[in-house]
Amino acid sequence: MKHNQMAGHDGMNTVRRAADWAGISLTAGQLALLGDLADWLVAEAIPAGGLGPAEGSVVHSRHLADSLLFATPWRSRPGSPATILDIGAGVGLPGLPLAICWPSSRVTLLERSARRSDLAKRAVRLLGLENVEVATTQMREWETTAELLVCRAVSSPNRLRGDLRRLLDPSGVAVIGGSHHTLPNYQGFSTCRIPSNILGNPVWLLIMDKT
Repeated sequence: MKHNQMAGHDGMNTVRRAADWAGISLTAGQLALLGDLADWLVAEAIPAGGLGPAEGSVVHSRHLADSLLFATPWRSRPGSPATILDIGAGVGLPGLPLAICWPSSRVTLLERSARRSDLAKRAVRLLGLENVEVATTQMREWETTAELLVCRAVSSPNRLRGDLRRLLDPSGVAVIGGSHHTLPNYQGFSTCRIPSNILGNPVWLLIMDKT
């Protein structure tokens, strides 16, 4: 895959801002892989129904940059999480961008849809991401815990709370994102506000830990 520099220039600037905010230092190679992922999302994931048909123009901001923001709660911790579980990963968001930025982390993409899982597996192969596993199963059937749980607009936080606590390592953190453009308030979660200069509008993440 070859990244379209002209089409993606502004979008990659948004990706850089999100990475900086989340405490991630991107190498040239990682930026290139993120660009390749953007190209794949437009060329294959959207036509296959993995993302909505109108998402091509916002792949960088709504999908890549937004995915990197899930690393924000980890920025005060040393290194990268040993294990990441992306619940309801779809075609690999936010798990694939996080796997690119944290190559030493073991990332599991958990997705119940075989069609979306197959798309995610193809992306993993094309990008050469050896630290990613795709599991086609439901969350309630999964038992392996992780240091970082990420979940992007898949269910109500109240419905997820019990499974997040079950799957979270004792010292880990869970991050839920979604359409939180106003301050969310859910029992058992703290909030993290992403300022509007990062994605173009303020966004809130929901954070859970066991401490």
